[in-house]
Amino acid sequence: MTATNIDAIQGDRPAPAALGPVAPKDRIFTLDMLRGWAILGILAVNAMAFAWPWALEMSNRLTPPYPHDQANIVGHWVTDVFFQDKFRTLFSMLFGCSIFLIGGERSDEGRGKLLRSRLFWLAVFGAIHGLAFWFGDILLHYAYCGLIVMLVRSWSAKRLIWVGGGLNLLFALSSAAAMMAETLFTGAPGAGAPAGGGSGNPFEITQEALMATIQAYQSGWPGALIENAKSWLFLQTASLILTPITTGLMMLGLGLFKAGFMVGKSPTWVYLLVFALGAANLAALGWYEWMESSAPRGTDSPSGGLAGVAGSFAWVITLGYVSMLILMTRLGLKVLTARLAPVGRMAFTNYLMQTLIMTSLFYMPWGPLLFGDPAWGPGRLWAAVGAIWIAQLIWSPLWLAAFQMGPLEWLWRCLTYGRMVPLRRSQG
Repeated sequence: MTATNIDAIQGDRPAPAALGPVAPKDRIFTLDMLRGWAILGILAVNAMAFAWPWALEMSNRLTPPYPHDQANIVGHWVTDVFFQDKFRTLFSMLFGCSIFLIGGERSDEGRGKLLRSRLFWLAVFGAIHGLAFWFGDILLHYAYCGLIVMLVRSWSAKRLIWVGGGLNLLFALSSAAAMMAETLFTGAPGAGAPAGGGSGNPFEITQEALMATIQAYQSGWPGALIENAKSWLFLQTASLILTPITTGLMMLGLGLFKAGFMVGKSPTWVYLLVFALGAANLAALGWYEWMESSAPRGTDSPSGGLAGVAGSFAWVITLGYVSMLILMTRLGLKVLTARLAPVGRMAFTNYLMQTLIMTSLFYMPWGPLLFGDPAWGPGRLWAAVGAIWIAQLIWSPLWLAAFQMGPLEWLWRCLTYGRMVPLRRSQG
């Protein structure tokens, strides 16, 4: 599909000959809205990794230092059911759309060069973000996955959907099969693994190592910086395994964009069907996760395997969310969904601001050093998440009332284009 065809789908004018940032009036509302939804949701997923060692979330053999009370059970359940993997998936799909919007067709050498510059600077931002602030950075991973997807950005919508969707369907089926096999042979996922390691799980550590990591973060900035760098290096190595999945999601997102689905151009019945499929998967996941979450500590629940099966198809729930928001916009609720668009227009700034706020709370030397505090379990963390959501929903439109883009979007674009670009709305 050509750039002209895409312009026809979106209802936008063809891009001007001189390359430059898209004007606010030419932005695609649906993509900005979905990006805002994604950036808010990703904070809920990341909150635990800001406040606790990441091995605590990856291992089912460690005893969390926070209480196993109702607030933490519900807080953890809400995160796992409604947010875990759904928002990383959505952000990956939207990143695939941006690869075409920035780079155009492969035959367009000027825009291809611009896209490579954009991805290079994204990798630089990602490396700084991950090493100096928070190990869970996704930007560097997106940068090198983007270099792969840019090679296929001129594929047709059908081919992108088949290849990208096929990669993720293959992963989902293999993951679901592994979960079911482990449940059948051991009674519950991970039940055959000895406590403290030896299971073959690279994220498995001992309880003593968990407490040592918490103490290192609480010891001050040097200790926290060293622990963060160690986790970042390990995670960057491990994330290479996710490259086929992430690139598949980017291709799927780009294919759905070219087909019109991501910009709200598909028939209403398509969105209703996808929403129904996503809601059914979400209901099953919620039921099995609740049985697992509410089980006493130290016991294995067979429902964990069924929850894992449902969770393997998180991208179906993601597309259900997309359908829900587009239907809301179509059916007279744009007054609500429009609140997300300014957050999405400043997604890069808001993502990094989330890191700055959360690391200041938990382990930056100027903050209260709450990392590993038992009072900040999954339940209480929702207070921090909610406060940041409210702040970003308020400050994003206020900033954009005076400026064309967020401050870090502006810096990224200046570096990408190799020149100063207008920031104030009056300069547009």
